Amino acid sequence: MQDTLINIHNLSKHYSIGGGQFSALKNVDLKINAGDFMGLVGPSGSGKTTLLNVIGALDSPSEGSVEVLKLKIENISAKQAAKLRKEKLGFIFQTYNLLPVYNVYENIEFPLLLLQLSSTQRKDLVMQALEWVGLLDKVKSKPAQLSGGECQRVAIARAMVKKPQVVLADEPTANLDARNSHNILQTMEKLNQLLGTTFIFATHDAKVIGYLKRKVTLIDGRVEEDITLPPRGPQC
Repeated sequence: MQDTLINIHNLSKHYSIGGGQFSALKNVDLKINAGDFMGLVGPSGSGKTTLLNVIGALDSPSEGSVEVLKLKIENISAKQAAKLRKEKLGFIFQTYNLLPVYNVYENIEFPLLLLQLSSTQRKDLVMQALEWVGLLDKVKSKPAQLSGGECQRVAIARAMVKKPQVVLADEPTANLDARNSHNILQTMEKLNQLLGTTFIFATHDAKVIGYLKRKVTLIDGRVEEDITLPPRGPQC
């Protein structure tokens, strides 16, 4: 039986707009298990990114309960939320968010500087992450010297370097062509299988959906469908 890492019950998220209120999420119930490779799927405005942000303790519920790795997001302090993100969660964004003045090694090492690790421990972890994403030969390159696909692989390595339990990926293929998108998705699929890391995507990209093991469809802030997808066929 799989462990439940994230338990969402009756979650709603409201924002004040002008003199009224906009509900980005409405009465969402969802359980996410260890090892899931799943997507929050739906059109723009469906609530995908809002839900991802609440799971990542970047935002808080207006109503309901969100338990992430045994912590209630609605009850934790800003310091506890920062500790959760620092130690247990990894983030991958569509815009890479690499630091341009740092080389590849330094960008990947950056989240480790917040942890109590020696330089030797950090180096071992960074080199392992570079091996995972196939960028050992780019260790001294700056982001400006990399292709878009290589930048996103650096972003994956940065997210994975501390071996988080959960990785949250918001439209990670949005700025990539088809070939690079498949390379990125295959890398994340491999890490899911190798390390058992739970991946949660927010996406409407058909290429991403083709790799998912589970698809949760959101429409107007509500869960409309939650299905397990058949395994992918052999790849050429």
